[in-house]
Amino acid sequence: MKTKTPSKLEKVLTAGNLAVTSECGPPRGSDADVIKQKAEMIKNHVDAINITDNQTSVTRLSSLASCIHLKLMGLEPILQMVVRDRNRIALQSDILGAASFDIHNILCLSGDHQQFGDSSQGQNVFDIDSMQLIQTVRHMRDEGKFLGGDDIKRPPEMFVGAAANPFADPFEIRTPRLAKKIAAGVEFIQTQCIYNLDKFELWMKQARDRGLHEKVYIMAGVTPMKSAGMAKYMKNRVPGMDVPDDVVKRMAGVPKEKQAQEGIDMCVETIQRLKECEGVSGFHIMAIEWEEKVPEIVERSGLYPRPDAVD
Repeated sequence: MKTKTPSKLEKVLTAGNLAVTSECGPPRGSDADVIKQKAEMIKNHVDAINITDNQTSVTRLSSLASCIHLKLMGLEPILQMVVRDRNRIALQSDILGAASFDIHNILCLSGDHQQFGDSSQGQNVFDIDSMQLIQTVRHMRDEGKFLGGDDIKRPPEMFVGAAANPFADPFEIRTPRLAKKIAAGVEFIQTQCIYNLDKFELWMKQARDRGLHEKVYIMAGVTPMKSAGMAKYMKNRVPGMDVPDDVVKRMAGVPKEKQAQEGIDMCVETIQRLKECEGVSGFHIMAIEWEEKVPEIVERSGLYPRPDAVD
């Protein structure tokens, strides 16, 4: 196996520190200042920043270009890559493109179905699935070869991540699916946003029972609620989301003008509780279009200042 340059995120995790990541959605246009301004809000409070890849199947500035802008700012990007839109040629090409700018983190995803976005008539690709994308990145990195067998000159040096949803049905396959991703070569996991803490802790217990927490870094996903309406929408309309009734009731139980702060308070409480959960290696704070609240969440959760990544 070839040696590789560890990313800042990998250094923080391997040092045993609780890592913090967040994410930014690229704009619906080519103005890079939008993504730069979002990154400026959070850069001192996170170890790395995910850039979403046409999330919800809505066309946006590309994840790769956005990651390059962050890299040129001296920040640590995580390239999100979905298999919905590209075949294996384009996927490998974009991985090399990221590597050419020394982008060292990638999150391998399936991608939301295009029928939910702004181009419902677009053809999906799914030449390979997200599990195979994990294998592809590891093959390119560790073997220094393309899928077709040819050698790569200057292989990509990627820290390989994937998503996990502990709440999707059927629940009993959630842990085996995590095990499959680990077998495919994933090195860090960012989970779906957590509101049902009891269920998440059960999933973590199942992962610990199989020793999976020792084979992959698991970062717990959190999203602050802005309102009771958002809580109800996520509970009733977002597939794979588990929002307990008591969360909705708590949000609805405070005046409208205080609901946003209540949502932040709940997010902080979630982080503080899960800091004590064995096997949780960090937190992924998803506050898209609410990036200005990330510093408060990180500071109040006792995750600030961030540790320096030591070579």
